[in-house]
Amino acid sequence: MKHLCCLAIIAIGALGCRVQADNATFTNPIITAIYTADPSAHVWADGRLYVYASHDMDPPRGCDLMDRYHVFSTDDLVHWTDHGEILRSSDVEWGRKEGGFMWAPDCAYKNGTYYFYFPHPSETKWNDSWKIGVATSKNPASGFKSQGYIQGLGGFALIDPCIFVDDDGQAYIYIGGGSKCVGAKLKPNMTELDGEVQLMTGLEDFHEATWVFKRNGLYYLTYADNHQNEKKKGANRMRYAISKNPLGPWEYKGVYLDPQSSDTSHGSLVEFKGQWYQFYHCADISGRGNLRSVCVDKVEFNDDGTIKPIAQTRPATLTATPAPKATAETVKYEAETATLSGSATVNEAPGASGGKSVQNLHLADASLQFNKVDGKDGGMATISVYFAAEKTTKLRLIVNDEDWSFINAIATGGWNNYTGCTFLTVPLKPGKTNTVKLAGEKGNGINVDYITVTPLR
Repeated sequence: MKHLCCLAIIAIGALGCRVQADNATFTNPIITAIYTADPSAHVWADGRLYVYASHDMDPPRGCDLMDRYHVFSTDDLVHWTDHGEILRSSDVEWGRKEGGFMWAPDCAYKNGTYYFYFPHPSETKWNDSWKIGVATSKNPASGFKSQGYIQGLGGFALIDPCIFVDDDGQAYIYIGGGSKCVGAKLKPNMTELDGEVQLMTGLEDFHEATWVFKRNGLYYLTYADNHQNEKKKGANRMRYAISKNPLGPWEYKGVYLDPQSSDTSHGSLVEFKGQWYQFYHCADISGRGNLRSVCVDKVEFNDDGTIKPIAQTRPATLTATPAPKATAETVKYEAETATLSGSATVNEAPGASGGKSVQNLHLADASLQFNKVDGKDGGMATISVYFAAEKTTKLRLIVNDEDWSFINAIATGGWNNYTGCTFLTVPLKPGKTNTVKLAGEKGNGINVDYITVTPLR
């Protein structure tokens, strides 16, 4: 079963161009530190835009290691806050014992509670045992706890939950896969079906990745097709249909997003500050279909409500997500003060903030470790790593002996160009009791300048 995914932010223009939004410049992909896909984008009452994404674990193994959902938010489509992990397969009490398979999620809000919906198998024979799990929180990007799964949904290949809340407060859930898309009303508790599950009719060549939204009184259902096209064989396109009712019947309208560098497609459309955007994913950083990155582009509509074909934008050179903004609580740790192991060395570095950097992390057993890192009161904190790298590479991040896998380090163009930054939000213990360890990617060099630690408040 081929899975679909997406995640992104905003940009438009020709290849190599940057896009202007609210007097700020941004480029695709918008999330570069880790691999994310299947973006579900929402604007909540605080005015921020939130993206709930699946997470392609690195190194991957097919699509079965997808796990550890993250949430990202922004108020300008340029600077993104990584709120960290909100749920992993080991938190799902009814899930398959082998874990993994945390595929495309969605989130909804009602009566003071955020509801996070995710597909996950309950048995080792994964594709026959899909269920739609629900986790809840009083916060949009933290504190989610598993509440079981929705009875009467799931089964063979039925994945990719989408939740649409209409103007009257009635919520609907849609799932689909294996060329079948179904929908149903939800009860006010958001965890039970209210009536029969209905087949969504009128869709042409449906594959998966359902997304429903409303604009000017019309309901839109977007989805990925079965990747049969002349431009790129084997790559999904995004299609859509329109209806005057949230459960159809639907009137097919065509293809609005052509294949990207990833064979899969999975998108969400959302209005933010008066402009509509399409979030989706690509494989521009990795070149691999199971290590994807979120992108975004503007959406324009014709006078009759149909969607204009979306112009996908990419920079000529990969650009990293801008570094998080420092706060009064941000603490800086110079790399030359860390404990080194293996072949890692401290060398003079004229471009580095302290005139020195740690190098040779690409050699076997080389690493650096910061001890007594201050976690303040404890809880989630963003660890930012500043570096120079001639080519795009990776760093393995280990915090308090927990391996958070690789984070990407986008090339800065030279060994003395210390403008690179990559970051991840992880939990820290209270006080100066934490360790942060970094190791490089074998055979691919990076010079580490310093790290910063910023508590999330």
